[in-house]
Amino acid sequence: MRPADWHVTEDVEDFLARAGDFLRSRPALHTTPLTAIEKLRRRAAHAQGAEATVFGRLEQGGEVHAVFYRLASRRPYLTSLSPEQAGALAARLADLGHFLPGVVADHDTATAFAAAWQRHTGAAPVADWWGRLHRLGTLTPPEPRPEGRGRVLGAQDREQLICWCGEFAAAVGEAPAMDAATWADSRFADKHFTFWEMPDGTAVSMAGSTSMVGGMIRVDPVYTPAHLRGRGYAGAVTVEVSRAALAAGATDVVLFTDPANATSNALYRRLGYVPVADFTGYGFTPDVPQGGYSA
Repeated sequence: MRPADWHVTEDVEDFLARAGDFLRSRPALHTTPLTAIEKLRRRAAHAQGAEATVFGRLEQGGEVHAVFYRLASRRPYLTSLSPEQAGALAARLADLGHFLPGVVADHDTATAFAAAWQRHTGAAPVADWWGRLHRLGTLTPPEPRPEGRGRVLGAQDREQLICWCGEFAAAVGEAPAMDAATWADSRFADKHFTFWEMPDGTAVSMAGSTSMVGGMIRVDPVYTPAHLRGRGYAGAVTVEVSRAALAAGATDVVLFTDPANATSNALYRRLGYVPVADFTGYGFTPDVPQGGYSA
């Protein structure tokens, strides 16, 4: 059998034709590339002069075993690789003259690739982002249920939605200030949102979700203003969005947490979310801050 080899392209349709089944084979673990690449596919179909994206697939005997993708200005995202496979990819990208500001992958893959990249380029890796992926098992609504109800957002909620997404992004160190002018290009613009609101109509928490891809929906983001936390609103609105995802036919409902946030990790465990894998982001010198990685 021929050895496994990396095939690199900038054609998203060609990439998906060859690697789409692999990505859909593990929809929970592949949540980020599934949503991000689908977004890139839609944008490529409607935009001219879009930022070039490089896609790669590791193939052997006509079967895809791993993939990566990266926007020109972003860190590459890798699916799970052995240390040997990560080393081979680092060597291939270094030989092609790629500049990488960092890498994001499951912890073992990211760590192996970062070490290999340092060997080939001398760029020192610094871990600066961590995420824990959870998959919904049996949805368990919180008891007691807080006062209020869930409501899917309408056009009249746009101003508050933009404000809260901006606050969320700032709180997790993701992005600069967000406003109506920058909203369309943000990672939140194509998500679906629900508010938890009090009987008088006052919104107290929100949760978003991605469109379904490969049977998978990711809950993202979940946000409650600081002065309203500790009252069960985040759990209640997460249940609303999770229940809606199941009703839509999702076979995998997932979300990410900060592994260091014991409160949120405990909350999602109580709601029925089970940890799947830990992910790590590394920055490479010269330092190019990129924050986390999501889509």
